[in-house]
Amino acid sequence: MSEKAKQISALLAPTVQSLGLELLGVEYLPAPGSATLRLYIDVAEAERETRVVDIDDCEKVSREVSAQLDVEDPISGNYTLEVSSPGIERPLFALEHFARFAGETAKAVLKLPQDGRRRLQGEILRVDGDNVVFAVEGAGEFSVAIDNIEKAKLVPDWVALGLAPQPKKKPSAGKPAGKAKKTPKQPAAKQPRAE
Repeated sequence: MSEKAKQISALLAPTVQSLGLELLGVEYLPAPGSATLRLYIDVAEAERETRVVDIDDCEKVSREVSAQLDVEDPISGNYTLEVSSPGIERPLFALEHFARFAGETAKAVLKLPQDGRRRLQGEILRVDGDNVVFAVEGAGEFSVAIDNIEKAKLVPDWVALGLAPQPKKKPSAGKPAGKAKKTPKQPAAKQPRAE
């Protein structure tokens, strides 16, 4: 998260919490003419098993936060406010988020290159102090300081969710690769006879 995003997150978190929700994190995307301020919200931890963020939650947070941003004015110039649920590709902002999803696969973009990488994808193994430890294919354990992670998100298992084709099974040894095509039997009257 950028310094500006951290500042805005600290400013807005109490407001979101007062609405019974949690502010997961903030993305601040400056652009010429108009910036985008995107807030990711989730239900309180105690409710996660029984409820998810819905459109009413997003609207409620948007109204309250808009009023607060008008008063506090942390962003100079025009910007668009977006309030979103975490979604299936859940963004990860804090050490607690990485710890909660240990065992899941995540993608991360680094602020500064580390071991020749700016991007990585791997299983979140654990949180170790201020570092997130990933299992990265070809690199083994890969430890990254949380302050060097520009952005990160979970990588859904599309196959397990039923949103991608199942991988093809390899044929077993000793069995033919494909089914033999059966030819339909002809009635005896139409079969050729040897004379």
